Amino acid sequence: MEWYVRWFVRVSLVWLSLGITLGLCMAAHPQWIIYRPAHVHMNVVGFVTMMIFGVAYHVVPRFSGNPLRNRALPGYHWWISNAGLAGMVTGFALQPHAGRHGAAVLVAGGVLETLGAWLFVYNIWRTIGGTIPVARPAPSRPPPTRS
Repeated sequence: MEWYVRWFVRVSLVWLSLGITLGLCMAAHPQWIIYRPAHVHMNVVGFVTMMIFGVAYHVVPRFSGNPLRNRALPGYHWWISNAGLAGMVTGFALQPHAGRHGAAVLVAGGVLETLGAWLFVYNIWRTIGGTIPVARPAPSRPPPTRS
């Protein structure tokens, strides 16, 4: 298993733990319902989407019969997506208290999260497509001979 597959799966479990814990806190303290968007993003983007990324990076090359188009992109994707999600969760948590400042953090995190998703889409799309055939010149014909 590639390192980035393992990291995506592990971080998805971390996000699940954080999201479930926040959900428990919201149940124990109903006034914490203002953090519902952070809770939802931890579980949906953090757990579900990160798990999908990890599993797809492992499975799609095997199912398509093509190697992953770019093996460096998943590392960038991991960092960018997790930094973006952390920014989004922080922004959602700050927004009820800090207004515009929370919104700015939320937008910055959202931009990073979106960029990470685009890297994933690009890499998987190109992997499914396989290699791009190179145009080859038509075979040359020998010059006509005089008889």
